Amino acid sequence: MKAIVISEPGKPEVLQLCDVADPEIKDDEVLIKVLATALNRADTLQRLGLYNPPPGSSPYLGLECSGTIESVGKNVSRWKVGDQVCALLSGGGYAEKVSVPAGQIFPIPAGISLKDATAFPEVACTVWSTVFMMGRLSAGESFLVHGGSSGIGTFAIQIAKHLGVRVFVTAGNEEKLAACNELGADVCINYKTEDFVAKVKAETDGKGVDVILDCIGAPYLQKNLDSLNFDGRLCIIGLMGGANAEIKLSSLLPKRLTVLGAALRPRSPENKEVVVAEVEKNVWPAIEARKVKPVIHKYLPLSQAAEAHSLMESSNHIGKILLVT
Repeated sequence: MKAIVISEPGKPEVLQLCDVADPEIKDDEVLIKVLATALNRADTLQRLGLYNPPPGSSPYLGLECSGTIESVGKNVSRWKVGDQVCALLSGGGYAEKVSVPAGQIFPIPAGISLKDATAFPEVACTVWSTVFMMGRLSAGESFLVHGGSSGIGTFAIQIAKHLGVRVFVTAGNEEKLAACNELGADVCINYKTEDFVAKVKAETDGKGVDVILDCIGAPYLQKNLDSLNFDGRLCIIGLMGGANAEIKLSSLLPKRLTVLGAALRPRSPENKEVVVAEVEKNVWPAIEARKVKPVIHKYLPLSQAAEAHSLMESSNHIGKILLVT
């Protein structure tokens, strides 16, 4: 098969389409003939040599895919050859074929094309497992998502609004803020021209929001804590701005704040299977009811993975960037 290979750690140009061996499947896995995959920030970090795949995972990039099942392991009962599916991966999506544990596979939501379905597994599993399973966000609460126009952000806005949550977002320009507003965000904050802490406080009568989903890390840590309501929960899923920070612990105690850190890729297959089951139960009906839609910025052929990485690193996109085989 053909797959995108990292010739050496470096700039997007190190991504090359090469002939490689087909993956082999274990008894509890299926082999998917990939139609499409989607970019995630972890892909750019792996390309730079900063984020190695978990042990035993595919060496190739790609944390989600959609396609058609080509073969199944002897212990697999739910899925059969010819099924059209999408899947959460620990790697290997930037290829023509990928092996996947059966518990990490989703049916294609009714009304969504096979190609577009690849926009959902990583964002849905990330947001649901952190914001809802760990952060316990619920109807009537308020929620701030940083990077509202990202793949994570555009999904988080929609599922939170569907579940009766008041949504705040930050983004860096008016086009991105308008896109967030169109998806349902109630309060849209330009982090380049506005103080998001002051804006959150002004919009919540000085209380703050109940849950924050943060991908920035160190520079936002104290600001996030200052933006939380009593019993607030800060969910950190990325460190784009840095990993080391100093905070005032005195800001945690009186408001009973919780700081949660989470990464999806390193979770065990058993843990991922639990998350996938919860997402299929709670998110898939919202997608099929058109309450949550895929937000796709651009489709590119797999051979143009370098161009796709350059686009992601420019941050000029809104929603997901897809690679099609």
